[in-house]
Amino acid sequence: MLKYPVLPLKQHGFTLIELMVTVSILAVIAMIAAPSFTPLIERWRVRSAAEALQSTIYYARSEAIKRGGGITISAIDDDWANGWEVHGIDADGDDELLQTSGASTSLAISEESDATELALDRWGTITPVTDFLLTPANKDENAASATRVCISGSGLIRHLPGSEECNPSTPDPDPDP
Repeated sequence: MLKYPVLPLKQHGFTLIELMVTVSILAVIAMIAAPSFTPLIERWRVRSAAEALQSTIYYARSEAIKRGGGITISAIDDDWANGWEVHGIDADGDDELLQTSGASTSLAISEESDATELALDRWGTITPVTDFLLTPANKDENAASATRVCISGSGLIRHLPGSEECNPSTPDPDPDP
């Protein structure tokens, strides 16, 4: 009988030890990189909330023009950090909830004039003229990610760094937020 020589089998893949070492190295690298992502995440959250507020104002303005006024944007539980609601008057003269936006718990949102409600008339004019300061929780207006949302009576909305004050003559550094 012919005997064939037995060739050793090649092993494919990783051993358990190699896999554990690789995962450990990746975990250490991720732990080193994680703190550097914090400012990026804070900026993203602030910008997202600022854009949500801007979107709500644009929506409320369009509803005010469409309905002939009677639209309000109000802070939930008298605190803008809890979010905001858009209310209108329906055909029967009753208050109608049109939109609700919840704010992130990781943000602080303050309104400059301490108003808890913004009113919009039939031309979409906003009263009071105000600005909002959005900051990551436990940070002040000087934080790099802080944003000030300036709202004019005509509805022009500008985004400024948190440390800057709203001034009608200040050009918008970010015309397309």
